[in-house]
Amino acid sequence: MHNVIGSLLRERLRLAAPAPIAFERGRVDAFDGFNRERIEYRGLEGDVIPAFLFKPTGRRAQGGVVVFHQHNGEFHFGKSEVAGDVGSPFQAFGPALARRGLAILAPDALTFEDRRGEIRGVEPHDYDWLQHYSAMSYRLLDGDTLMRKGLDDAQRALSVLIDAAEVDERHVGIAGHSYGGYTALYHAAVDPRCRFACISGAVCSFKTRRREETGITLFEAVPGLAQLVETHDVLAAIGPRPTLVVSGTEDKYSRDADQVVAKVAEDFITELRVERGHALDQERFDAIAEWIVGRVPHQ
Repeated sequence: MHNVIGSLLRERLRLAAPAPIAFERGRVDAFDGFNRERIEYRGLEGDVIPAFLFKPTGRRAQGGVVVFHQHNGEFHFGKSEVAGDVGSPFQAFGPALARRGLAILAPDALTFEDRRGEIRGVEPHDYDWLQHYSAMSYRLLDGDTLMRKGLDDAQRALSVLIDAAEVDERHVGIAGHSYGGYTALYHAAVDPRCRFACISGAVCSFKTRRREETGITLFEAVPGLAQLVETHDVLAAIGPRPTLVVSGTEDKYSRDADQVVAKVAEDFITELRVERGHALDQERFDAIAEWIVGRVPHQ
């Protein structure tokens, strides 16, 4: 059943199979315990995808993770928030995980930070939201979806991580919070190269989101998606690969995450549920980092 759902999603989205991706290396900056390198590669539309690659200093990375950044209405923040340069310190997984021996690739999602048309950097622009909306609507006009683009980007990121950081394919995974969590959820379901997945603030049934009028991400605006799958189907498709589901009881974006996990009812899922809201805090940040580090072998 797991493979069936992943195959259905791939077919519905017309998602190409993962493949090696050429990339270019850029500036390298040294920090306490890790190096950060700018990487660029091309998307399926010929667009440039910039990312930061974090690697531990003085040793080979024992595994790797692609970290998909959050949304938070801040289109000017992408990879730089994962780097800890801007935004919430509890999104800075790049430095935290690299210092513990992992390689981390943090790409900008489409319409975020350096992928905002003519706008670059970490300063906001009045039309940031419109670019994001247009990325969905123009594709729908063409019979395409933002999810196909987003998941193709995600597959490319994992390919680049494996080659650029020279990590063992058996020890690579993905992680994300909020918008990044939705990306991780669907990416892990369709790409078996994701050997583990951390999904934070992004597991909630379509049924509950309809009832509470939470809304959905533009990423999920796929005609007929809710007729094809429910959230527990997508989550189940990741199994038996280890999966961490992080949620808050007061978070509308993961309101019924515990019920979704219960419907899957399989032991590949580790659940962390706290009595707080959507934004990550020290407890969840530390728990996510600890869980991810535990997925790869130690020197």
